[in-house]
Amino acid sequence: MDWWIYVVAGAAAGAAGFLVVLFLILLVVGRGDLSRFVLARAAMRRIMADPAFAAKVQDLITPPPPPPPPKKSGAPLRLLTLLQRKGRLLDFLLEDIQGATNEQIGAGVRELHKESQAVLKEHLDLAPVMPQAEGDTVEVPAGFDPSAIRLTGNVTGQPPFRGALKHHGWRVKDYTLAAPPEGQDEFVVAPAEVELP
Repeated sequence: MDWWIYVVAGAAAGAAGFLVVLFLILLVVGRGDLSRFVLARAAMRRIMADPAFAAKVQDLITPPPPPPPPKKSGAPLRLLTLLQRKGRLLDFLLEDIQGATNEQIGAGVRELHKESQAVLKEHLDLAPVMPQAEGDTVEVPAGFDPSAIRLTGNVTGQPPFRGALKHHGWRVKDYTLAAPPEGQDEFVVAPAEVELP
């Protein structure tokens, strides 16, 4: 036998061994499913031949970063802005009143109450959630809206429930809150005030 037969036989055995190892690797990577290997080969051929397809695959593999979150709306702050402008509600709530007397607090609250009430009456159409007077016995029917009626006390069993109305609740039926002028920052609920000499 010639030596080249041994070389060819060794090369064939090496190639066969390589193919067995490659098959086992593909089997492990594909978790026992070789159908994806066929798909991967087809995809590789198309990626090499079609740049548009390659770009789509690239987007799937590394998707573009998500867009930045939308800017928050200042619309929910409009009523707070009005309450601050007319009654200085924020100033009162954020002020340290620990050292103030009851008389000082009462005097401050009287004006705050008057101005804030005027803002609410001008801009909100409010109605009680339940029309009965506080303290009256009321019935809460089955299927009640838990965002409109909150049960307290010994809540057991299924509705209908009977109990004393502790607070009639408030529902906004309508509101009128104008948008600020163009260019005004809605997140500034109270501008800084500077008095010039």
